[in-house]
Amino acid sequence: MSQQTLNRLRELRLGGMAAALQQQQEQVATYDGLSFIERLGLLVEQEHLAREQRKQARLVRHARLKLSATTQEIDYQHPRNIDRAQIARLAQGDWLQRGQNLLITGPCGSGKTYLACALGYQACLQGYGTHYHRLSRLLQSLTQAKADGSYGRLLAQLAKVELLILDDWGLEPLLPAQRHDLLEIMDDRHGRHSTVVISQLPTDQWYASIGDSTLAEAILDRLMHNAHRLQLKGESMRKQRSPLTQDEQPR
Repeated sequence: MSQQTLNRLRELRLGGMAAALQQQQEQVATYDGLSFIERLGLLVEQEHLAREQRKQARLVRHARLKLSATTQEIDYQHPRNIDRAQIARLAQGDWLQRGQNLLITGPCGSGKTYLACALGYQACLQGYGTHYHRLSRLLQSLTQAKADGSYGRLLAQLAKVELLILDDWGLEPLLPAQRHDLLEIMDDRHGRHSTVVISQLPTDQWYASIGDSTLAEAILDRLMHNAHRLQLKGESMRKQRSPLTQDEQPR
């Protein structure tokens, strides 16, 4: 009878409950003193936990984060103008509930993408649908979508992403059509879902990088309103982590 029950639970896709029941059967002395309701509660709790873990794994997989990163592994030893308390607040996720944005700026190699991916991973653990894009590739995808008729569907998908991470903002000049695409994205997401922007350019240079003052004002007004900011400084982390010091470099 017990094996039949386990099989039924698995057929019903209640794998967590099945595993918990099997554990109770194998460790009779541990659970023998519990009432039926208490043992049932443990089964239900294990099923809930298993589903949450599967959901988190699915969200992380779909996020396609560029780097494997966690907030616990952020390096605070090197002077990069990172406020540990601010990272802790962002990791709690209140800004995601409010649909607020995050702007991460700093020189090449300062760890901007790592920070964004760490917060993106944390968002996945909290149940938020997340997606990472290089801005130039996303804009190329939108251009292609116009040609194959999937433009509206792609915009709708982007509008629903609870945390959208856009890397390399301002790295390449925008074409006129791309400025309009960017405005569509920001307008759809404004006040609804959060966007993280990563850029080597300081925010005061973003207007010029967009290339059209009217569209730049419309885009950045939606993006920067009530946005959190991380302004990284210092020497490249890649250079500091080089296996050879300057004195050890081959000559």
